[in-house]
Amino acid sequence: MIMVRRVKEIALAVGVAALAALGAMPVGAGEGFSPHVDSNGGIRLPANFRLSMVHLGSWFVPDGDASGFHDVYTEKETVEVYRKTGKFPDGATLVKELRAGKAADYTTGKGVSHATDGLKQWFVMIKDTQGRFTESALWGDGWGWALYKPDEPGKNIATDYKTDCLGCHVPAKETDWVYIQAYPTLTSD
Repeated sequence: MIMVRRVKEIALAVGVAALAALGAMPVGAGEGFSPHVDSNGGIRLPANFRLSMVHLGSWFVPDGDASGFHDVYTEKETVEVYRKTGKFPDGATLVKELRAGKAADYTTGKGVSHATDGLKQWFVMIKDTQGRFTESALWGDGWGWALYKPDEPGKNIATDYKTDCLGCHVPAKETDWVYIQAYPTLTSD
């Protein structure tokens, strides 16, 4: 009996992984819609994302409140589906980590910038092609939106994506609200 149940579990896991890779099911479908979203639409900052996700690319902002290095991560399956379809699959997770930067003179040049261990914040977006959480002010325009600060990494401090998040994404509306220019992983090896 235990052996039969284990064979069924393995078959289900293989089937879900195959469908997710083809974009036919959400990434993490074996865990529900997304392993980073609870049944009420609450979004969690993915644990250990730097080790478990693929680095899509980086931005560098030299001045202002958002200054520093913006490193963006997603699931390997999301990259595979995006390369095939040109779209983010249902359940895809994007994590942008914002770190402080520092510049110094090196043998490679003057004023060379690098990221430090000074974490500023994380942004998380979860693709939702089904419109699952229409009553939540953190879900809309095809995504769930979240913002986390280092002093409270377990608390989404965004309250309304239209006022807290969307304004920065308006120029990227044509690319599904995502600035894909700095993400060579989505289009090349």
